[in-house]
Amino acid sequence: MAEASQLTGSQRAAIFLLGIGEDAATSVMRHLEPKEVQRVGEAMASLPNVSNDQLADVIGDFSTALEQQNSISFGADEYAKRVMVQALGEQKANNVLSGVMKSGSSKGLEALKWMDARSVAEILKSEHPQIVAIVLSSLESDQAAAILLHIPADKRADIMLRVARLEMVNATALDELDVILERQIALGTVPPPEQLEGMKTAADILNYLDSDAESAIIDAMKETDEELGDAIRDLMFVFENLLDVADKGIQRLLREISVDNLVIALKGTEDAVQQKFFSNMSTRAAEMLKEDLEVKGPVRLTDVEMAQKEILAVAVKLAEDGEIMLGSKGGDDFV
Repeated sequence: MAEASQLTGSQRAAIFLLGIGEDAATSVMRHLEPKEVQRVGEAMASLPNVSNDQLADVIGDFSTALEQQNSISFGADEYAKRVMVQALGEQKANNVLSGVMKSGSSKGLEALKWMDARSVAEILKSEHPQIVAIVLSSLESDQAAAILLHIPADKRADIMLRVARLEMVNATALDELDVILERQIALGTVPPPEQLEGMKTAADILNYLDSDAESAIIDAMKETDEELGDAIRDLMFVFENLLDVADKGIQRLLREISVDNLVIALKGTEDAVQQKFFSNMSTRAAEMLKEDLEVKGPVRLTDVEMAQKEILAVAVKLAEDGEIMLGSKGGDDFV
């Protein structure tokens, strides 16, 4: 197994949880988000034998990080905000903090995160499209995309237009949403309106759909609002956009994707895209990849698109975790 310093965050978390015992690990995982549970669980299941040195390194790093935070000279909210801004950037940090620091909590929305897409779509089938739009914008983009596919096709474009037009959702609307989703609400201090990036959210959701569904929805949206449809199309992250990612980002991405998937994703792409990956691999690895591409037979376009979307999903996740920067044309430096 790799040295502790070369492990991914999920692998380090898995080793830490394995090291603290079943009861303590269970208590920690109760506070994780669904996707975090999935990633850490997959890392646990895939880990080979963990050495004592690796366990000591991971636990030691955790202890060191904890010691560095034992003296906080400012309020916890302010501390959390500074850490979030450094890790995620100011815009995304503000979006996250608006959710975790408000006095009330959207228990209904939280419950939806653990449900399968079909069940959520069933809950939403009788609701107004505006309610559906707010729900989708509040969930992770891949889950929202899966839910969208279980919504009647003739309603999808209208819902995505509403997602794209979302800017602010006031506290009363969120309270009403929780009444609908949970049929029970605890009234408290009214928090300020929550700011949303509607067009970006719509683009992120559509990025997770297959090309046929994506195109059909975009075309239908443009029939209603051509300018908005074009703007969302421009915001969508496509495989060719990886050309704009700094070399260090591509190298990090390569550590998270399989060669088999990359071979399929690169079939039929421009030479510049292929060269972007070749130039960020060792000479031997690049030659092997070129050979795989040459001997690979015809691949269905749908398979190519699916492989590309899976790799893009990994890239987006790494960007959200602050490990790479998307659309970074300014060089290899990270800021």
